[in-house]
Amino acid sequence: MEDLISIITPTYNCGKFISETIESVLNQSYQNWEMIILDDCSTDNTKEVVAKYSKVDSRIKYYLFESNSGAARARTKAMELAKGKYNAFLDSDDLWTEDKLERQLYFMKKNNYAFTCTAYEQIDEIGNLLNKKIQTKIKTDYNGVLLSCPIGNSTVMYDVERLGKFTVPNIRKRNDDALWLQILKKEKHIYGMSEVLMRYRVRTNSISSNKIGLIKYHWQLYREIEHLSIIRSTFHICYWVFLKIFKIK
Repeated sequence: MEDLISIITPTYNCGKFISETIESVLNQSYQNWEMIILDDCSTDNTKEVVAKYSKVDSRIKYYLFESNSGAARARTKAMELAKGKYNAFLDSDDLWTEDKLERQLYFMKKNNYAFTCTAYEQIDEIGNLLNKKIQTKIKTDYNGVLLSCPIGNSTVMYDVERLGKFTVPNIRKRNDDALWLQILKKEKHIYGMSEVLMRYRVRTNSISSNKIGLIKYHWQLYREIEHLSIIRSTFHICYWVFLKIFKIK
């Protein structure tokens, strides 16, 4: 019997995009999955959009927080509810290629990898390709992720039976990076696939589009969560700003 893959999808006010995201899951060549959608108290029509799918496909499971708690807690709760041997992460505005799960699972089993990611490309808000591909690294350890995280959130899959479940550090942004660092304290490397298997939607009003505003979240990650020294935290902040200013991959 094929292994069950749990798809972890926190969402907040993504009614405009989540239908496409769900369709990209329904179109997967690998079909033994469950999709855990954890709604962080959306105020738009997200619930109604998801209901159209969950009513006809029991693999799509919708849960609603009673109050807004943040993406980190939503992701943690979704992982608690997941029953799969593997967890795969998919944000509610991103898209997968049709063979994403099949190819990534084969890659993991063939090489006996427990923690993997893939390359991806960017699309705009209406789904047009921006002709920008983001490659990952063949393998990256804890220090490599600290220095320059090469991981696209919606490309990650890991083996739950081998590594267990994790609590996502509760920061508003960069909580995905914080989760990868938690996993890398248990698994030495994350291994990257060169194939583009995800499309990342660039949204002008997202938190991550404000690069200056992100600095405080990086500082919080380094100092409060990873407990790095002030000197090392300052180095990582300066290095990140340098990369963004000069747009170095």
